[in-house]
Amino acid sequence: MKRALISVSNKEGIVEFARGLEKLDYEIISTGGTYSTLEEAGVKVRQVADITGFPEILDGRVKTLHPKIHGGILARRTPDHLRQIEENKIQTIDIVVVNLYPFRETVSKKDVSLEEAIENIDIGGPTMVRSAAKNYEAVIIIVKPEFYWPVLKELETEGDLSKKLRFKLALEAFSHTAAYDAMISAYLAGIDGETFLDNMVLAGEKVYELRYGENPHQKACFYRSMNPGMGLADAKQLNGKELSYNNIIDTQAAWSLVKEFEDIACVIVKHTNPCGTALGSTLDEAFDKAFAGDPLSAFGGIIAFNRPVDLVTARKAVEPFMECIIAPGYDDDAMECLRGRKNLRVLELPLVAAVDLQIRTVDGGFVVQEMDQEELDVNSLKVVTQSAPSEEELKALLLAWKVAKHVKSNAIVIAKNGMTVGVGAGQMNRVGSAAIALKDVEKCKGAVMASDAFFPFKDTVEIAARAGIRAIIQPGGSIHDQESIEECDYHGIAMVFTGIRHFKH
Repeated sequence: MKRALISVSNKEGIVEFARGLEKLDYEIISTGGTYSTLEEAGVKVRQVADITGFPEILDGRVKTLHPKIHGGILARRTPDHLRQIEENKIQTIDIVVVNLYPFRETVSKKDVSLEEAIENIDIGGPTMVRSAAKNYEAVIIIVKPEFYWPVLKELETEGDLSKKLRFKLALEAFSHTAAYDAMISAYLAGIDGETFLDNMVLAGEKVYELRYGENPHQKACFYRSMNPGMGLADAKQLNGKELSYNNIIDTQAAWSLVKEFEDIACVIVKHTNPCGTALGSTLDEAFDKAFAGDPLSAFGGIIAFNRPVDLVTARKAVEPFMECIIAPGYDDDAMECLRGRKNLRVLELPLVAAVDLQIRTVDGGFVVQEMDQEELDVNSLKVVTQSAPSEEELKALLLAWKVAKHVKSNAIVIAKNGMTVGVGAGQMNRVGSAAIALKDVEKCKGAVMASDAFFPFKDTVEIAARAGIRAIIQPGGSIHDQESIEECDYHGIAMVFTGIRHFKH
């Protein structure tokens, strides 16, 4: 008689799968909670302790770590191996169904203790998974419920699994344990304050395959980080088509910026750069101002709100063609309105701080850095010109500074009246970015300017003065700072230094 060992944390579909194996004359052995679930459902099942002749000990830490289990899993179906297990009174195990303790869910809980996290590190499970995957030619290993039915169907119709499916299941199993270990490593490193380990392991869980990447000829897939915390991959999609690769990248850019603001805010992003950012006394006012900042660029963009969306705002947001809206919530009436645009992607995600590191690939490797979460202390601003910014100008400077942090370098942002009125992004020189940001002269009169890095020369101040800019915020630190300061004084422009740079490559 063939045997199946079943020990799962996720009980989804396990009873039905076990019943299917029963019909195929498999003997089923199990442990702990899985044993109780199967027995209560009327499945004929034996406890692992009956097989090993050894009870579960150490509060369940030792259950399956026994030669009669691992010998049965690891034995190749060769005369020599079969002779050895027979001499040791070990029976072969033909199917192993295991999924692991939910470590990510455990450590994501608020105020989880290290002791609780450690107790949720599965030892026996990964060992069985790896053993079965190593011996995949003889043993079927299943780590996810989605594989139950394909396996049952092939066993029913063919009597065995194809080599192709066995190999696929083994690959999935090794990926499963690798991701599990990566989660544990990342969690423990976070506790110890270790950011950059000698060996960095990245783990992701597939959310869905994308139709294509940045361009139609590129394949792509969306993965959820296995580290604790919540991010874009955990957003609830309430309407519209699946996100595309470019939607995902742009939505993250919009969401990262809108979370910067405590006041009611709206951000509109196009090609990862914010073309409109605004504050308002109401959410619909913030949207109106953000859209007015650059209506041409906003077309087909991504909208992010930092407050739940109401009906008034929803009605305005669906008027132009937009790809996606993301917010921490939606009123029922607002959702009914948004669903009227069947292709509009509507995402809901709580406003939580980012926890992941930033990773960029290069040929043969990758670079890793902390997220740019440096906050500006207003009291640390240094006024370097003869005139200081007014209270209203200071508010605009702080808005522009936050936005500049999220604009591709070289970044220049123009703002006034609680909104951006010009954005220059990604140019090879700062003057070029400034020229783009200041192209709408009427909007820019009386506005303020933010620069993500220092002015190497005074030329940016010169064109700012011609456009009517009243105040500038920048990091400072150039050997030619004094030239820029003197140019500001000449034109009556206030300038403040932050001492912080916000390059975004």
